Amino acid sequence: MSWDDSENKSKRGTYSNPVINYSLPDPSIIEGEDGYFYLYATENIKNLPIHRSKDLVHWNFVGTAFTDKTRPAFEPKGGLWAPDINKIGDKYVMYYSMSTWGGEWTCGIGIATADKPEGPFTDLGKLFRSNEIKIQNCIDPFYIEDNGKKYLFWGSFHGIYGTELTEDGLSLKKDAPIVQITGDAYEGTYIHKRDGYYYLFASIGRCCEGLKSTYTTVVGRSKNLFGPYVDKKGLSMSDNHHEILIQKNKEFVGPGHNSELVTDKKGNDWMFYHAVSVANPEGRVLMMDRVQWKGGWPFVKGTSPSLKAAAPKF
Repeated sequence: MSWDDSENKSKRGTYSNPVINYSLPDPSIIEGEDGYFYLYATENIKNLPIHRSKDLVHWNFVGTAFTDKTRPAFEPKGGLWAPDINKIGDKYVMYYSMSTWGGEWTCGIGIATADKPEGPFTDLGKLFRSNEIKIQNCIDPFYIEDNGKKYLFWGSFHGIYGTELTEDGLSLKKDAPIVQITGDAYEGTYIHKRDGYYYLFASIGRCCEGLKSTYTTVVGRSKNLFGPYVDKKGLSMSDNHHEILIQKNKEFVGPGHNSELVTDKKGNDWMFYHAVSVANPEGRVLMMDRVQWKGGWPFVKGTSPSLKAAAPKF
């Protein structure tokens, strides 16, 4: 399986959205030691799909993180959603959500590890479930290292929460507080550190209602990892204030749940996310746009998905 649209030729210096025209929601990306970028997504392709690319434009399907025999099972009928891939020590560590639709108290976050970014991944099981830590809808994990410590953030429309992890990143640190850092408008957390600020990217609205989806990508910033995160006016994300980064246009609706930023050889930052294509509304297709910076804030040209743009340089 591969995606190689004739319009999507980075050799011409441009690319077009969608980058992949089949459903790959909630993308997460990492650069492997083999020169490829690896992208992971919610399992519309069963057992959690993995794709790879050398230029962020042309992608090939390389397999799934799990098989029917090795897939996580702590939520027996649950789906694998919103993976977050990281390199911790000599292992590739994937945090994942496991949930049934509407199962906001039985859902949870698990961990799997691999020696290579393409897997195979070994499931280490559940990190925690919502009913165990008494926080509703514990999905959408995000891992970050900061000042020599390791942290996990998560949450979906009942607050974004974070806590410190153990040194290996595989357990919650004993007695570390769980801290709420936003109000109830957000899910799909990603935190990016730049020039002394932490930027909290998240999604608001409805993700999964086809052409009626209202998903929108937003951002706030803070001088501290645990906030307070604010908009340009200084109003807090704890009160559901934010700046809009990417919103719908005539061709794409529901743009949200962005990946990590990837920096190309020219120093430009790129972000993947998903959206619903008006022309092909089946599923949530893979999108990419350049994130630029002005006055200490990120922006995407036009505040909406591009149709055709200059490609990353590698």
